[in-house]
This record gives sequence, C-alpha cells and structure tokens, in this order.
Amino acid sequence: MSLWADDSPAECRRRLADLSERISTAGSKNDLLDHIDSALSVPAPQGDSLTLETLSKTYRDQAERVDDVYKRVHRVARKGLPEVWVGDTSVLASNAASAAGRSATQMAEAFRGGAKALLELADALGDAQKQDDQGRAGLRQARSQLGGRDGWFDDLHEDDGEERARKQARGVASGGISMMHRAAVFTEHVVRAAVRDLNKWASEARAEKLHTPDLSAVDKLMLADTSAGGAPELNEILGAADLERAGRRMDRLNAADEAAMERMLARSRSPQERAYLMKALAAGHDVDEIEQFRSKIHGKGAEWLRRHLTPVVTAPDSMDDEGRADDGSNNNKDQVRFGNQLWIQGGDGSEGTCVASSTVTARAMVDPVYALGLTGGPSGHEDDPDAFRRRLVDEQHRLHEAGDGGDDWDGMAHEGQERIADSAIGGATGDDYERHDLGSADDRRAVLTRVEKAVAEGKPVPVDVKGEGGAHAMTIIGQEGGMLQVYNPWGTTTWVSENDFINGHMDKAARKGLNDAYSVYLPD
Repeated sequence: MSLWADDSPAECRRRLADLSERISTAGSKNDLLDHIDSALSVPAPQGDSLTLETLSKTYRDQAERVDDVYKRVHRVARKGLPEVWVGDTSVLASNAASAAGRSATQMAEAFRGGAKALLELADALGDAQKQDDQGRAGLRQARSQLGGRDGWFDDLHEDDGEERARKQARGVASGGISMMHRAAVFTEHVVRAAVRDLNKWASEARAEKLHTPDLSAVDKLMLADTSAGGAPELNEILGAADLERAGRRMDRLNAADEAAMERMLARSRSPQERAYLMKALAAGHDVDEIEQFRSKIHGKGAEWLRRHLTPVVTAPDSMDDEGRADDGSNNNKDQVRFGNQLWIQGGDGSEGTCVASSTVTARAMVDPVYALGLTGGPSGHEDDPDAFRRRLVDEQHRLHEAGDGGDDWDGMAHEGQERIADSAIGGATGDDYERHDLGSADDRRAVLTRVEKAVAEGKPVPVDVKGEGGAHAMTIIGQEGGMLQVYNPWGTTTWVSENDFINGHMDKAARKGLNDAYSVYLPD
C-alpha cells in the first residue's frame, strides 16, 4: 500500500528523478518537449512561509506565558506546602506542585520545539521554492528554444543544426530539472523532519491525553509525570497512547467499577503504583483483573515495580556515540535484564525465536499485568531470575507456535509474525498491526514518519532486517530527534539514526550482514 499522496514531497522527488533521466537522454525534439511538459506539471513545493513564521511566533509567545506559570508554581513550591492530599486519588500537594513545575517546563519546551521546527520549515521551504522557480525558468527557456513540435515526417530526420539546437536545449532543460529535483529532495527532508518533531512535541502534551471527567486535573498531571527510573523524560510509565486509552476505558466503566478503580488509585502507596494500575487499564484489563494485579504490587517500592513491570529502562547516556564493535554493532548497548537474566530469545540466545521473543518483550512493555506474569510468576511476588527464564522461554515458545514458526524453534513466516503482533501487541494497544514491505531506501524513507509517530506514542513497531548474514526480527521502541531506539531479542537495546534505518545500516543494532530493514509492522 502507498504511504504517500500522489503529490507528496516523496512522490514529487521520485517523479522528478525519473524525468531528469529521461530529459538527459531524450533523443528527439518531441520527446524532449513531452518530458519538459511533464516536469513542469509536477507540483512545486507547497506551503506559505509567512504563515509558518506567524505560527512559529505564536508558539514562542505561548512558551513565554508558560515560563511565567512555571515561575509562579516554583515560588509556591519553594515556600513549602503542608502534607495534605489533593485530587480524587489522594496525591500529596507537594508532589502535585513539583509535577506541575515539571509539566510547565515540558510544555514550554514543547512550544519552543514546535516554534523552532516551524521556523526552520518556513526558512527551508522558502529556499526550496526559490530553487524550484529557477529550475522551472530553465525548463521554460529550453522549451522556448525548441519551438513548436515537429510533424511526423520532420521527426523522422534531424539535420546537424537541429541536433545541435536539441542538445543545447536539452542541456538547459537538464540544468533546470536538476534544480527542481534538488528542491524536491530538500523539501522532502525538511517536511519529514518537521512532521517528526511536531508529532514528538504533540505526544509530550501528555496530561491532556487523559480525556476523562472521572479524574481531576491534579490526578491527570501526576499520572502523566510519573516515570519508572533512569532519565525521567525517556521512561514515563504511561505513554501518550496509554493515557488516551486509559481515559477512554475509564469513561466506559460502570458506576461500581469506576468507584473500585478510584479506590485503588486513592489507596496506592506511590505515584508509580498508581501509574501502573492505569497502564493495566489502558492495556485492556477489566477491573477484577486490575484488583488482582493491585493485590500483587501494592506497597512495593519503586525499584521493585520497575524491575518487575518495565523491561526496558533507557539510560541518560544511551544515545552517546561510542563507535562500533568488531561485529559491526554499536559499542553503546544497554542490556535488558531481570536480575542477572537477559530478556533474550531461548533464554540464552541459542534459539531462532527472534520474532516471538521480540513480540513477548514488546507486549511486556505495554502491559504490566503480562510483564508481572513473566517476572513475578503466579503469585506476582517472585524475584527469581531462573524461574523468570523458564517462564520467558515458555512464552516465547507459545507465541512461536501461535505464529506457526519453524521446526526446532527457528524462523517464522511474515503471515505468522503479523498475526502474533496483532494479537499480542495490538491486543494491549487496541491497534491492528499491518505489515509494510520495504524494498528500497525510498520505501523506508516513506514509512519513517509513521514509525516515529507510533513509537513516540508508546506503540512498539516490529522491524525485520536482512543481508548476507540472513534475517532477524527486532523492535523499534523509542524515538528522540533523528534517532530510533531498537530492542534486539539478543537482550540489548541501542540507538540508530534515521539515515541508518533508511540506508541499510541496521547492523548497528544487530551485527554485520543484517543491514537492511525490509519489513515493518505498523499499528493502524
């Protein structure tokens, strides 16, 4: 399926690249005129730089207003607040003030980030439109030099003078369409970057995703602010999509279930416990299941909750470039562990269940009830890495069989992979996962915006890679700027760039010979 409209920047770039080749090799006057007309019919870069600059200024003005809010909240927090409870779920006023300060800071950053993205887009778009105009002028000049079309007989014979005139006009036309193509390439790049950044900043407006009247503004603020550990801004317990789903599902509860849910939230011993209860609701569990879950995690400390319920915690230095190892992978990789046991295929990396294993970890990232079943066992209280390993491998095998994987726990066809992504991951996120084949750098470039939007919202995106070393399945789980975080079921996470994804350098997340991303599975 096509991911772009016919007049998208990617499609315009593709058409101009094709026409550039045709113009440079046109062997007749009429063919050259046809190709020039086709090139001139390709839409110019769309957009109004002045409108974008005005919108950017509006964002900057909003950031300044939010800065003023932060200063007022900070003054209140510095004066000290009594240890009183506020909100429907009994949040400490001091914690609420701290969360409000952090939220104001994030909001100001989002407005400034959006303003910067829009201003850069306005400047770049203006430059691209000027370059495109110059290229079109060259094509029109070439068309004027050629004059009218030849008749049928004239087109059969070309004397030396006519040939010189055609080649001269062809050179002018080639220069013109080259400028148009460069403008289209630049436009595609800056539009994709702006969409990526604006989607990311929109996902940071987290508290507003909880569209439910059943929670106060303070409750929403605290739930959106709570992180599992590591770098707080990279490890929020509730992603943007989690918050939205939790709000919808809260609204659908009957009166008795709603009261029970509010009691559980109010009696939580920590912000983390409260956030995991809402994440369980977001993952589709009913109130009875959440009450059982709550009985297992109630009163546990933040580190216990993180270890049992959040498989992947992103370190602050995880994006640092530390070069590459001898096997082609990034040196800077973080292990994904429960105690001393990796979240790894086959328990030790010996099996070929990369598809099933990636899917198990992806489901555990979006469903804390599922994660606790693996880490804490039936009681939910176990803290035994060896027992976790047995349960992990059993679950990998179950999904491998559900996807009709190969014999000896090796390999899985695309149909089975799509099916288990749909049931295991989509079953928690409420999405239908659909495979998109990526046969070229253009295909990967086209799909990138949707990949980044999904992971920014907290929805994992399975990705298949291949090369001389065979094929392998991994999962894209995070996005920051122009970087993608990848979970490898060999028990690690690392970051690759957008260009790595597009241009066949995914071996940085795996090893040499596993370069090209050839399929992704996107939530629709």
